[in-house]
Amino acid sequence: MSKEKILIANRGEIAIRVMKACDELGLDFCTVYTKEDEDSCHVSLSKKRGPKHCYRISSYKDPNEIFSVADEAGCSAIHPGYGFFSENFRFARRASMRTRPLKFIGPNWKVIRDLGSKINTKRVAKSLNIPVIPGSDAPIYSEVEAEAVAEELFYIQEEQGISQPSILIKASAGGGGMGIEEVNQLDAFRRTYRRIQAYAKRQFGDEGVLIEQCIKDYHHLEVQILCSPHGEIVHFATRNCTIQSTGRQKRVEVAPGFDPSSIEYPFDAQKVLDKIVEYSIRLAKHVGYDNIGTWEWIVTRRGEPYLLEVNTRIQVENEISARISKIKGKNEPTNLIKEQIRVALGDKIGYSQKDISFEGTAIELRIVAEDTKRGFAPWCGTITRFHFPEHKWLTVHSHVPKDRPYKIPTEYDPNLALAIVWGQNTDEARDRAKQLIDEIDIQGHDSQNASIITNLEYLKEKLDDILKF
Repeated sequence: MSKEKILIANRGEIAIRVMKACDELGLDFCTVYTKEDEDSCHVSLSKKRGPKHCYRISSYKDPNEIFSVADEAGCSAIHPGYGFFSENFRFARRASMRTRPLKFIGPNWKVIRDLGSKINTKRVAKSLNIPVIPGSDAPIYSEVEAEAVAEELFYIQEEQGISQPSILIKASAGGGGMGIEEVNQLDAFRRTYRRIQAYAKRQFGDEGVLIEQCIKDYHHLEVQILCSPHGEIVHFATRNCTIQSTGRQKRVEVAPGFDPSSIEYPFDAQKVLDKIVEYSIRLAKHVGYDNIGTWEWIVTRRGEPYLLEVNTRIQVENEISARISKIKGKNEPTNLIKEQIRVALGDKIGYSQKDISFEGTAIELRIVAEDTKRGFAPWCGTITRFHFPEHKWLTVHSHVPKDRPYKIPTEYDPNLALAIVWGQNTDEARDRAKQLIDEIDIQGHDSQNASIITNLEYLKEKLDDILKF
């Protein structure tokens, strides 16, 4: 492994986290950046290592530039982070099959292809008796066929006595909450369907659409799994990602997914957690999964789990799962990015499920420059002070510099930091997260000299709701 050099094809905090993981593994690396990201810490940190450790490109979405940098820097592997090319099977296939192949740090391209479509994932899950949300299980390209499915779903909900039935129209190749709209009346279906179909074609090159029953009273859970090409498979328990923006972007995440020891649920919460882990592993084994991945679920108030999709990449919130996990009783926290890199470069996982224990509760706060009272509208301006306290129970990941003003690039989401808080139990983790928010000092102004707007108060208010139905 020591001879590998990794191209980190991403930006911001995830680029920094991959850099740190490479350092801990003794691996060389280089990074890329765009003009808009010149002031990011991921750039300044990598530039300190020398000229062949940081390359300017015009876009993070240009595969030709990415591969050219890899060749120029002498890289043998590529880490896509999340977003951009992380779930693009064509990019992963090209990386592994080009004249000068690169090891893609993620699942093999065939797995990404097969699980990248929500519809195909749903079809495979159904064949394995894994519960999925009622709706279409094949790509729909015909407006007439789509409307027929929608009409049937509205009828089923009315028969169930649901007072306000609705459906979701989703881009089948989408992810991360993008390309999804809700329809409450059949009369509005065609207009929304056309809009989502056009969006899907523009964003993903595939206008296939998935139509599902909209389930509103639920929690959004995830199962974190790690597999290797050697047939090994382990899980790192569950997460709860229910607290999201109006655009279905996660804002507060908690591990584990439920806490029956301190919160009362209208169902057997531990049984549900065990079941979604079992289902997730069943699907992972069936498709020959061989790296890190997340199985996303919704759980209704009646305790019914439904598989949503599989994210074939490292996720933003991976560290809360890592934070509650111990491998072979070691005191240091697990680093899932390191584990991901190790297995992608050929190592065996080297431990089994019985070697993993879980302790405490971890909370991740996504700190964003946004106005939560105006539909989570992004705030644009310059940060002049960016201070976080230091605690043993706290980890902060950020690309925002602390020693100089930082103008937030308008080309990207205004994410400022991830704060991971750990406690011996849910109450302690919650109290520590509130304390942290009180101690954070972020100052700045926009072009009109108005003060910075962040979501810190919103996050503090939402902490009282975590893990509760």
